[in-house]
Amino acid sequence: MVLVVEDEAALSDVVQAYLAKAGYATAGARSGLEAVERVRALSPDVIILDLGLPDLDGLEVLRRIRAFSDCYVLITTARSEEVDRLVGLSVGADDYLTKPFSVRELVARVHAVLRRPRVESGIASSGTVLTFGALEIDATAQEVRLAGRPLPLTPIERGLLMTLSHSPGQAFSRRQLMEIVWGDSWVGDDHLVDVHIANLRRKLDETAEYPRFVITVRGIGYRMGKG
Repeated sequence: MVLVVEDEAALSDVVQAYLAKAGYATAGARSGLEAVERVRALSPDVIILDLGLPDLDGLEVLRRIRAFSDCYVLITTARSEEVDRLVGLSVGADDYLTKPFSVRELVARVHAVLRRPRVESGIASSGTVLTFGALEIDATAQEVRLAGRPLPLTPIERGLLMTLSHSPGQAFSRRQLMEIVWGDSWVGDDHLVDVHIANLRRKLDETAEYPRFVITVRGIGYRMGKG
């Protein structure tokens, strides 16, 4: 299920028609408050979220949704400033497209995020709970706990952490992480990895200057720390 949150009726109809042609079930919402209600009611797999909504700002909608849902979120916006893109990603968006955009490209991005991350299926088969100090990573249950407390990670954050933790002695480049977590057909850039790593570190109660779990390897990318 893909929920299209867009106040322009014509654009919403076109996007939903293309998605339906590609085989996706769709639903629409024309305002921020309606979007939050429909996410609760429908539990969509992906949300296409316009930032310029008439009642709630799209970023506030995203903050509210992230309080109870870890579905994939693709932002669409007419705001091209870098700050808007960074703020959107920092509150839990998985990618963005600036208007005007190609509807075919949008459908391709939806397809890309819905590809099951290869890391999840590979790690889950081991049936092992990985422990790094106070951090526990249960690949089978797809759960992460810090000091016994469940962490509300997005699918991308969880995929990054599981990738790093499955090979703790290995340094992964940003491109390697994108190919594993996003899928090798993903069309985004390496910058997305840094944004999601920053979000992950915040939830792990660490910073880039004082990391315990996610270690920066200069000139390469990231590796798992001992905790």
